Amino acid sequence: MRNKTFLLFIQLLFATGHYLMAQTSSFADTAVIYFNELKAATKKHEQLWNYDLYAPVLLVNPTTRELFTNMPDTAGILKKNGKFYSGVLPKTVNISNTSVQWSGQNWAMVMLPLSKNKNTRINLLTHELFHRAQRSLGFFAYNPDNTHLDKKDGRIYLRLELEALKKAVKATAENEVKEYISDALAFRAYRYSQYPGADSTENLMELNEGICEFTGMMMSGRSKEEMKEYFIKRIDYFISSPSYLRSFAYETTPVYGYLLSAIKKDWNKKIKGKINLSNFFKKEFGITVPADLKKQVNAVTNKYRGDIIIKEEISRDIKNKKQIAEYQNKLIDSPHVELSLLNMNMSFDYTKMVSLDNQGTVYPQIRITDNWGILEVEQGALISANWNQVNISYPLTIEGHNVKGEGWKLELNEGYLLEKDEQGKNYILKKK
Repeated sequence: MRNKTFLLFIQLLFATGHYLMAQTSSFADTAVIYFNELKAATKKHEQLWNYDLYAPVLLVNPTTRELFTNMPDTAGILKKNGKFYSGVLPKTVNISNTSVQWSGQNWAMVMLPLSKNKNTRINLLTHELFHRAQRSLGFFAYNPDNTHLDKKDGRIYLRLELEALKKAVKATAENEVKEYISDALAFRAYRYSQYPGADSTENLMELNEGICEFTGMMMSGRSKEEMKEYFIKRIDYFISSPSYLRSFAYETTPVYGYLLSAIKKDWNKKIKGKINLSNFFKKEFGITVPADLKKQVNAVTNKYRGDIIIKEEISRDIKNKKQIAEYQNKLIDSPHVELSLLNMNMSFDYTKMVSLDNQGTVYPQIRITDNWGILEVEQGALISANWNQVNISYPLTIEGHNVKGEGWKLELNEGYLLEKDEQGKNYILKKK
């Protein structure tokens, strides 16, 4: 009986091994296809920036941290596996769709699984490759807060702008396209007039994420009709997103850029640095925004489902204020933990952020690595407005270097600990 059991175990182990090898082999073949189609796409669209974006890419399984790459690393951590390289990403490196400095060089990192749709895959991969190359192309990574886009009127006039852009995408006559773009830019200008400084913070985010997404979209390989359908579906999906703080730039800049490319193919080669994209688009489209913005937007609001949008945002605002009060109590007013941000790197879900105005932004889901260790949060962390501190709720257990609270866990590195502050209320980070 013992021998039969042992034999069964060996057979199961052998079968499992073959299954895992088959799975690895299967994805190995797929990874090579992904890398080859990416290389072909970047080469085909090299003229978009007069620059071949193809470069080191990390495809990472966020569950197992297994990674597959198209190029070797300079530190020699990765192993060659046929036509690609593989390894395991250390837990000190956060996983997200981004560019990252790791193992001796700069990579574009993308989480697995990738879409089964080739256009969507290329769009995402070239977006992240642009992030990797943006400094070389005269752009920089800006991450300003756009807290006004968590407020009722900020969201209303962003949604109206997007509805106007949808109509511009659908339009076939040149005069109609210009009419809708004019309305979109009027809604944008009115939003800026209601929130001083919004023109600057939105612009910086559009120069960062918007230009990257424009690049990915233009390199995706979609046909003209597919592009129209893509924009409309994207905007409709975006509108239902809980937060617009960072994600809006993925929807605005690509549409303006695509429509402008139809009449001025190489417009993007004229921009870099901190150029004001709103002013640039107005000039290139030949549009003058009226002096009386309020009169203009009031006259055209209902052309873009304005009554429905306003009603929805009033309802959302009531719920949002309740959520803000809960986070205020949990992460500021009640006893909590305060961690200084020293050399921070983070990954997070940008569709679920909540603004607490000048006190900072709550990230419901976030992973932070810093000199002091690793923090993983599933139920809310507050990053201060000046990015020098993260607050989490009061700890439930402290066991050596491992600390846990409601919806979060903290793994402290050697030499760091949590201590009560002078008032004995909050825990703060201390270095031994």
